[in-house]
Parts: sequence; structure tokens; C-alpha cells
Amino acid sequence: ASANPGDYTNRGRIITPLKDRFGSHIRTHYPLDVQTEIDIMLQEAASLDVDTPNGAIRVTVPDYLTEVVATFSHLARSSNQVNQRSGVSVRLSVSNYEAMAANALRRGLRSGETSPVARVDDLGALAASSMGKIEIESIEEGRDGVIMESLIKGAVLTVFKDTVPPEHTRAVVDAFEEGAVAHTGESMTSAELAAVVEQVDALRAPVAVLTGGDESPASVAAAVEFILEGLHLSKRLNKDASGESATYRGRT
Repeated sequence: ASANPGDYTNRGRIITPLKDRFGSHIRTHYPLDVQTEIDIMLQEAASLDVDTPNGAIRVTVPDYLTEVVATFSHLARSSNQVNQRSGVSVRLSVSNYEAMAANALRRGLRSGETSPVARVDDLGALAASSMGKIEIESIEEGRDGVIMESLIKGAVLTVFKDTVPPEHTRAVVDAFEEGAVAHTGESMTSAELAAVVEQVDALRAPVAVLTGGDESPASVAAAVEFILEGLHLSKRLNKDASGESATYRGRT
């Protein structure tokens, strides 16, 4: 009765003869707001910084992507495609945060970066780390990947709308409608992705909002990709994806 009463009685509750032996009952719940989820997540997540013969590698996760991971869990808790009886533990957020940071580390090692910053590309790791921690409803069997992708997109869109002021993106959309095209992808280095700002000057304002003035290529690259993906999910830009690469362009 102390750990998993469902395993003891097969009906999800403590039987009456056992219940009357407890002097008190404690009712628990998952975090009711995203910030509390973030606080727990950052407290419990393991550091993925690595010391190598060539120097230390430090992984940074932007605040907006940290919020995306926490929002993913909150969306899962309200989804009718996820078995709510099994629940969605905060352990999911911790595991997903670590998986995203680990993917950023892997990407940084491959490209020779010593200070990689997590970006939207790294959210793809959430699908694998979420499997087994989320129980999909039986009627949705075989659609696990689609459901995970939908939850990730929903989390990115939610945070994008809350984080990037609309007045800062109108000029970006106008630039793409006038013919601007941007290429992104996991194989692109931070310097290559950050160079998109040179091609689309309108990106400078929203990028500055997200980076807080940090002009390092890795931070700028992460912000650029988040803005482009947010505009795509907002149905303001088109996106052509192929493997690990994507191309963003205007909708007209």
C-alpha cells in the first residue's frame, strides 16, 4: 500500500481494511504551473558538461527551450491521447531536458564547438526519451511517434507565442514574402546558422529578445531556428523538411 496500490489491488486504490490503519492521508499532484516544473527539472537534471584533453565543453540550454520541455509535459497531462491514469511524472521533464542537452553536446562534439547551445533540432531527442514514460491510449497504438511530434510542436508554438512579441516578427515574415529563404538543420554549424541574420536583417530584433544580448554564434543560431520554427507553426512561413535539413520560405 505504500508504493503502488494499483499493483496490490488491481483497481488503483487502497482497500478499506488497509486504509483505516493509516493515521493520515497525503494527497499529491504534479506541478500545477510550468515554472514549478522548471524549478524541479533544473534542480534534478544531471550536468552534461565534459572535460576533454582539448578543453572543457559546456552545454547551455536557453530559457525558452527549457520552458518548451516543461510545457511538453503539461500538454501531455492534458492530452486525451495520453493515458492520464498512468500519469505524466516530472521525471519525464528531467529525462527530456537531459536528452535535449545530450543531443546538443553530441552535435557540438561533431562540429568542434566547445560551447554548444541547445536548439530546436535537439528537441527531436524528446521522442526517444519520452517512450516508456508516457503511456499512449490503446486506441492510438502505432501512432506514438506522431503523437510525440504533435506534443513537441504544440510546446514550441505555446512558448513561441508567449516569448516572441508579434511586432518583432512582422518584418521577418515580410522579408520571406519578398523572397528570403533560410536553410537550417542539425548538420549546420552554429556559425552557418547564425549567418542567416546577415541574410535576413529583420531577424535581429527578435533574436536579441531571445539571446538577451548574447551575440555568440551558438546563442544566435538557437534563437534563429526557434523563431523560424515558431513562425512556421504559426502558419506564417512554409517549411520543407528533408532528413536533418529544413528550408523556410514565404507562404506566397
